[in-house]
Amino acid sequence: MQKVLASGKEDLLVEDSVVDFQIAPEDYQHWQLLVEPPLATLFMNVKEDGGLGSGYELKLNSYDLGVDIELHDAIQRLRFEHPNVGAVIITSAKPRVFSSGANIKMLASATHAAKVNFCKFTNETRCAMEQATALSGQSYIAALNGVASGGGYELALACEYIILIDDGSSRVALPELPLLGVLPATGGLTRLVDKRKIRRDYADILCTTAEGIGGKKAVDWGLVDELTVSSKLEEAAVSRAHLLAGDEDRTNLKGVALTPLSRKFGEDKLEYSHLNIELNSAASGAIFTIRGPENPCPVEWEEVFAQGPLFWPLQLVRELDDSILHLRTNRPDISCWVFKVSGTAELLNSYDSFLLAEPDNWFNREIRLFWVRTLKRLDVTSRSLISVIDNSSGFSGTLFDLALACDRIYMLDEKDVCSIGVTEMNFGGLPMANGLSRLENRFMQDQESLGKIRRRLGKKIWAGDASQLGLVTSCPDEIDWDEELRLAIEERSSFSGDALTGLEANLRFSGPETIETKIFGRLSAWQNWVFQRPNAAGDEGALRRYGTGKRPIFDRKRV
Repeated sequence: MQKVLASGKEDLLVEDSVVDFQIAPEDYQHWQLLVEPPLATLFMNVKEDGGLGSGYELKLNSYDLGVDIELHDAIQRLRFEHPNVGAVIITSAKPRVFSSGANIKMLASATHAAKVNFCKFTNETRCAMEQATALSGQSYIAALNGVASGGGYELALACEYIILIDDGSSRVALPELPLLGVLPATGGLTRLVDKRKIRRDYADILCTTAEGIGGKKAVDWGLVDELTVSSKLEEAAVSRAHLLAGDEDRTNLKGVALTPLSRKFGEDKLEYSHLNIELNSAASGAIFTIRGPENPCPVEWEEVFAQGPLFWPLQLVRELDDSILHLRTNRPDISCWVFKVSGTAELLNSYDSFLLAEPDNWFNREIRLFWVRTLKRLDVTSRSLISVIDNSSGFSGTLFDLALACDRIYMLDEKDVCSIGVTEMNFGGLPMANGLSRLENRFMQDQESLGKIRRRLGKKIWAGDASQLGLVTSCPDEIDWDEELRLAIEERSSFSGDALTGLEANLRFSGPETIETKIFGRLSAWQNWVFQRPNAAGDEGALRRYGTGKRPIFDRKRV
């Protein structure tokens, strides 16, 4: 371990290879953010020698995880620090190229786990852009000043509107299949047909044509929305951005600065203000302990806003999101996450009530949507998730949705020791990727069961009733508690991690399919598999031979 002092952050114990997801605009290497309300512009200007790893250069605005960490941070800050922005233009600061996509040498040298985590985080970042467009009044426009290839075009596909310059050479392309033997892994295929409604045969041609498609054909096929000459790209983008931003007066909206989180990372623990995590490498487990608020939510908006990033639900969700990303990326050896909460339902519920009382208030909305994104991130994380309710009434409302995101919920059967509770937040305030609340997902939209639970709204639910209502998995008494919990966790750790990932991903999403569930489901199944096949990753595969002058050798048998 070595001590690292990062700019704008407190002392942090990290390993050399640890990826840190906390960053600030003054530390960006690859993006410039220009805010001129009601518009903002994100300029992609990737530093060639600024990769997270060694052995590759980020040429032609190609990117690695570090580039997307900065984009993720910028999207978060636009929502919280600049609510007066109604539209965001994404463009390139480099001439004649928008982005050539994920860096190929980075992908070729990365471990399989690193590739999949990279694709997953990239997808989550693009989904956050789409959520901002749909629900936060911040629409995204892609202004393509040159070639947008692979992940570069997929970034554009996450935008509401795409403008391409018409110069005879600028094109959009998804060349992963012909060039690399893999698939557009950041939702490219799904966004083509489900979001942009591109005809299947046109999409087939695009994805098997390495050089891509530009000009009038790109517009006719729906691959882009508008063509313009290079000299008028900025004018066209600004004009469209103003149309998407609308006439809403945002001048009086003051943002909240997302100041650095207080964190301490050690060999066997992570410490935040409201969250502690104990790590046990030998048992391959992590225990998350969330501390509820000590005081009820203020009733006056001015007092809440004055707390800014220290407002309990905002600070906690930032800490939870950061810890999920840290463990998911840096600690693949920790396969089972156990969640505990200390706190009282009365205090917790006062925060839910405040957030739901004024749903149109931008600050309330953004905190709730942050919880939506973070719980979705947990849903698609390939770790076994268990909630343990053995003290207090802390699993209530928003935090009970955290329990519902887990694969199993264990509750101690001892009255007056622990309880759970539901609020209106559990009935649609925190939807999953499939559009359902986690209660609806749990009960397969069984309205009779949901009605029984709704009648307990705001009341403490003890173990016996929780079991009868189907809200928990098991309620051991004090005699059996330790043994049953130990056996459940030890058994989980003995299974194949690969098989558990497939099992959990299948069982967590019942109900309807959406663009988002398709993207993550196909990433987990198809791309996960393709990335491991010799045609892509073997010594003679396309990823390994790209840029060497040697053609890949494919096994053309279908599996």
